[in-house]
Amino acid sequence: MSISGSLSNALSGLTAASRAAEVVSSNVANALTEGYGRRELELAARSVGGNGAGVRVVGVLRNVDEQLVTERRLAESRLGQASVVAEFHKDMEQILGLPDDPGSLGGWTTQLETALIEAASRPDSEPRLDTVLRAAQGLSSKLNGASERVQELRLEADGRIAEQVRRLNENLSRVAELNHAIRVQLAAGRDANALMDQRQQTIDSISEIVPLRQVPRGNGQVALFTPGGAILLDGTPARIGFAPVGTIVPQMSLGSGALSGLTVNGNPVATGSSGPLGGGSLGALFDVRDNLAVTAQTRLDAMARNLIERLADPAVDPTLTPGDAGLFTDAGVAFSAANETGISARISVNPLVDPAGGGALWRLRDGLGATSPGDVGNATLLSAMGDALRAPRIPSSGGFIGAARSAPGLASDILSLNHADLLAADADKGFAIAQFDAMKTLELQDGVDTDRELQQLLLIEQSYSANARIISTVDDLIQTLLRL
Repeated sequence: MSISGSLSNALSGLTAASRAAEVVSSNVANALTEGYGRRELELAARSVGGNGAGVRVVGVLRNVDEQLVTERRLAESRLGQASVVAEFHKDMEQILGLPDDPGSLGGWTTQLETALIEAASRPDSEPRLDTVLRAAQGLSSKLNGASERVQELRLEADGRIAEQVRRLNENLSRVAELNHAIRVQLAAGRDANALMDQRQQTIDSISEIVPLRQVPRGNGQVALFTPGGAILLDGTPARIGFAPVGTIVPQMSLGSGALSGLTVNGNPVATGSSGPLGGGSLGALFDVRDNLAVTAQTRLDAMARNLIERLADPAVDPTLTPGDAGLFTDAGVAFSAANETGISARISVNPLVDPAGGGALWRLRDGLGATSPGDVGNATLLSAMGDALRAPRIPSSGGFIGAARSAPGLASDILSLNHADLLAADADKGFAIAQFDAMKTLELQDGVDTDRELQQLLLIEQSYSANARIISTVDDLIQTLLRL
C-alpha cells in the first residue's frame, strides 16, 4: 500500500472514530430520555479506482423495536382505562361509605330503624320523635348528597373527555408536522433521528388516551390506527369532535342527545370501551359518564323509591289514602313511578312532621294525615314503620328485582355491589400495571445499555489511537524521504 493510501485510510478511520464517539456520547447522555432510540454508526468500505481507501460514514441508524414499542403503548392504554374505572369505584366507595360507618348509606338506614324502635318504646317522648325526624332527614340528605356527587363525577368525566380530545387533536397535528419534517430531512440527506425521537414521544402521549398501532409509510413517515378500526393519521390527521356541557343532571344522557358523543372527521362514532376509540382512558371516561355513573344513580334511585313506597303504604299509616305522600316525599309531593330518574336527588322528609317546616312531630306517632294529636301512648304507627323498614320487599327497580330485601339489606347490597366492583377494578388495574411494567422493562433493556456503550467507547479510543499512530508513522516516513 502506498504512503498516500495509508494516510487516506488513517484519516478516514479518524473521521469514523470521531463520529462514533459522538454517537456513543449521545447514547449515554440520553439513556433515560423518553422516546430516545439508541444510535448506531453505519460504516461502509470506501474505494478509489477500485482500491481500498478506508471507510466512509453512511449514516446514523436509530435502533428501535417497533413491535415492542407498540405492545408497550397498548399496555399503557389498558392501564389508563383500568385506572379511570378504579378511580370511579374508589370515589363511589367514599360517597356511599363503608358498612361500619354510621355516616354511610347503610349506617343512616340503620339509624332510622333504631330511632323508630326507640320511639315506639316511648311514643310520648318528643326527643325520641325528634331523633326519628333527624334520622330520616340524615338518610334523605345522604341520598341527596350521593346523587349530587354522582352527577359531579359525570360532569368531571365530561370535562376530562373534552381535555383529552383537545390533546388528541393537537398531538395528531404535531405528528403530521413531524412526518413532513422527517420527509424533508431525509430527502435532503440529513439526519432525521432527533425528529423521530420527538415523534415517538408525541405518539406515546396519544397512546395514553387511545390505543394505537403504528404503520410505516414511505420516506420515514408513519400512519396511526386504533385496534378498533379508526384511522387517526394517514397523511392528514383525523379531526376528533366533542362538545362538553356546563352541567349534568340524572335525566341527561347520550341517547337523548343532551350529552355529546364523539365524531371523527364529522362522522359520529360509538363511544365507550367498545367503540373505535375505546380501550384507553378516553373510552373509560365515556363509560364513567354514560354507564358506570348511570348505574350508580339507578341504584340510588331504587333505594330512594324503596324507602318512599315502604312508608307511603296506607297499610302502614291508615291516615293516608292511596296517592298520598308518606314520611318520604318527592321534593315535598307524592312520588310517581313514572318520574323515578333522579328521585334520590329529590327525596325529602314530609314537611308535615318537621316543626321547622310548619309541621308537628306528633304526626310521626299519630299519622301524617291526622288533623290533631292522638293518644301519646299509642306506638302502633311507629312500630308499623319500623316493621315496614325491616320487611322483605322486592325492589321495583335498580336491577334488584327477584330477591326480597329489607331497607337496611338493600342499602347493604348497594355498598356490597360497589365494593365488588372496586375489587374487580383494582384487580384489573393491578394486572394492567404488571403488564405495562413488563413491557417498559423490556423496552428499556432493548434501549441504551451504558455499560455496553462505555465498552464501545474504549474500542473507539483504541481505533482512534491506532489511526493516529499510522498518521504519525506516515509523517515520519515523509520527513525521512524529504531529508534524503
